[in-house]
Amino acid sequence: MNFLGHVVRFIVAALVLMIVGFIVPQFSVGGFWSALFLALAIAVLGWIAEGIFGRRITPFGRGIVGFIASVVVIWLAQFIVAGVSTTLLGAILAALVIGIIDLFIPVTSPFEAGKKRN
Repeated sequence: MNFLGHVVRFIVAALVLMIVGFIVPQFSVGGFWSALFLALAIAVLGWIAEGIFGRRITPFGRGIVGFIASVVVIWLAQFIVAGVSTTLLGAILAALVIGIIDLFIPVTSPFEAGKKRN
């Protein structure tokens, strides 16, 4: 993925986090910049968790372990990014809503997913 693709991906993630902040009680994002930095913090924390525990710990594992890791990453990210606050229940609900949204907005295109399988 090129640089522009990463920028678009973080902007979409920030918009999703703003929508989640509007929908989910006990999860709030201060504004677009907070959401953008939150998306960056979640990506970095997820990358660190994947490096320590392996690929199955990430949300791409699609299991309960990946879901719990997402909750912990969202909860920890609030301490890194100003303007973001959540409770444990808010992080659980946010991870659930983000997971549901992720079903409809693919992380990679079908072409890239097919290309990686070959």
